[in-house]
Amino acid sequence: MQLSIFKLIQIPNPQFLIPKSNHMASVNAYLNFEGNTEEVFNFYKAAFGGEFHMFQRFGDTPGGDKMSDEDKQKIMHVSLPIGKGSVLMGTDALESMGHKVHMGDNISLAIGTESEEEANHLFTALSEGGKVTMPLQKTFWNAYFGMFTDKFGIQWMVNYDYK
Repeated sequence: MQLSIFKLIQIPNPQFLIPKSNHMASVNAYLNFEGNTEEVFNFYKAAFGGEFHMFQRFGDTPGGDKMSDEDKQKIMHVSLPIGKGSVLMGTDALESMGHKVHMGDNISLAIGTESEEEANHLFTALSEGGKVTMPLQKTFWNAYFGMFTDKFGIQWMVNYDYK
């Protein structure tokens, strides 16, 4: 099984990527990690709150008993509901199965919030231990916007559109 890598084109004016809405934008992303998916998703759970919808290890899947003890403990699939109808999903990409992860790979997840308060909370919680590339600020396109890469190498954009 080969992992597909999708690259997003860098757009100088990111408001085109974030739909205007009266509620948090739907974000459904599937994230691949190099064996630390459990750590990553516990971090995201702490930031967003809530409970995992599904949490399955490779050892609990058909054929899992034939895997190495290390691979049995890796995450086959995890899903964490966030916001209104959005879900973050992830897996450990196992080298023993021919998978290779290229962290970041120019993928950003965009979150549209309902308020500056929510934007501040999510930006602060998710950027903890990461690198802020653009602090939250009022922009010329009438939004409160910021960007960062979290401590796991995932790029995020947080946006609140002023009414």
